[in-house]
This record gives sequence, structure tokens and C-alpha cells, in this order.
Amino acid sequence: MRVGGLLVRHEVRLLASLVLWVARRTHGTGGGRAFGYAGGQGAMMAGFGFVCLVETVAMSVLLRDWPVVHAAVLFLDVYTIVFVVALHASSVVRPHVLDEDRGALRIRRYVHVDLCVPLERIASVRRELRMTHERVDGELSVEVGSQTTVTIELTEPVTHVSFLGRQRDVRVVRFHADDADGLVRAVGGALGRARV
Repeated sequence: MRVGGLLVRHEVRLLASLVLWVARRTHGTGGGRAFGYAGGQGAMMAGFGFVCLVETVAMSVLLRDWPVVHAAVLFLDVYTIVFVVALHASSVVRPHVLDEDRGALRIRRYVHVDLCVPLERIASVRRELRMTHERVDGELSVEVGSQTTVTIELTEPVTHVSFLGRQRDVRVVRFHADDADGLVRAVGGALGRARV
């Protein structure tokens, strides 16, 4: 798929997330147990949205004497605000999901990351707060607010597909969950039940 098509699909998925957020529904949770991660970024997203709003008002005042330019910039500014809200909405409606029936842990972030990890491949899961992340071959860090709180190590790699379609195998996955302790306990319990 070409980059243009990827970007259009990305925008559509963000706007669909906004609709789900308004309807108070989630995406892809099914019968699984959902674990949110949006709390780690709420203040940052609100601040970013406020800055965009201030910029929209300022540009409207500055460009009021040029109606065509004003209309174009106003459209872009309003769309930017909608984009920021939709980005936050996507993190709310697309939580991590532990689905024991399907035997998988689904790790997500916005509409960019959706990694399905089979429970049978999880060697260990632990609570581990990290604030810095270097790109290391075989590791994936799904950061929220520049931090991760859960680390899983795998017995064999899973394939992560990036936003632009690049594939790489990962054996260690670090990600953020608002209730990291609860997620670690739930995954540990699911592993115990699966191995009995």
C-alpha cells in the first residue's frame, strides 16, 4: 500500500475512534479484559489541544484582513484540533486487551501499534518502570508519555509491523498500562491457567 493510502486509512481510523469515544464504546475488546493507557498522556494531550486552540484564535485575528488565507488557515487549524482530540480518543477506545479465549495479549497505542502476542510465547511478564528507551534490535518500546511500565519477554519472536509497513521481529516488548500491577497479575494468572 502506498504512503498516501496509509495516511488516508490512518485518518479514517482516527475519526472512527472519535465516533467510538463519543458513543462510549471500545474497539476490538470483545470478550477480553481491557487495560487502558490513556491516563499517562491525558494532561499532555489537553495541553497540546489548548496550545492549538490559542494558535487558532491568534491566527484568526492576524489574518482577518485576508479572507481567503484566513479561511484556509482556519480550516487547517480546526482540523488540527480535531486531529489532536481524535488521537487521544483513539488511545481511550483502543486499550490493551488480554483475551484468554483467544490466548493472546493485544498491545496497542493509538491506531499506530496493534501487536498481538500469543500467551504461549510469553516467558515472563513484570512491572518495570522505564523513562528512557534506546532502539535495540529485537526490542519494541510502546511508550506513553515517554515511559513504559510493563515488560514482557518472549520465548520466540513475534512480528511487529510499523505504521509504514516495515516488519521486524521482537523478543522483548515494553509498554505502558495505567494499571500495570493489575495487568501483570492478570497476564501471570492467564499464563498459569494456560500451562496447567
